Amino acid sequence: MIHTLIWFLNGDEKLSKKVRFAIENSENEKFVSVGSVWEIAIKISLDKFCFSKGFRHFLELIDENGFMIMPITMEHALILSTLEFIHRDPFDRLLISQCKADNLTLATIDENIKKYQIRTIW
Repeated sequence: MIHTLIWFLNGDEKLSKKVRFAIENSENEKFVSVGSVWEIAIKISLDKFCFSKGFRHFLELIDENGFMIMPITMEHALILSTLEFIHRDPFDRLLISQCKADNLTLATIDENIKKYQIRTIW
């Protein structure tokens, strides 16, 4: 969820302490979907987001904070094609399919995500 990533990188107090601790725990692997990077790029081009130091700096922050970029695979697409339409946002649906395929936990405040029976944290 892009809200989680943005809130973490900005040090926003909206991010739960539980999620902040999980992200900052060096024993945890942390992933950012390339789909989320794509979504942010689109929102920047539509003037829905603005980063004072630019998008390139935002990408550097992802790397500096130890996040790995998760590609979109055929398996993710196959699972995506079978998801119920509980949640209509295409980027969120992609994240759900990635979590299902790779048995990952999704950090999100979005209650609709939990209806897909994936592990979430908030």
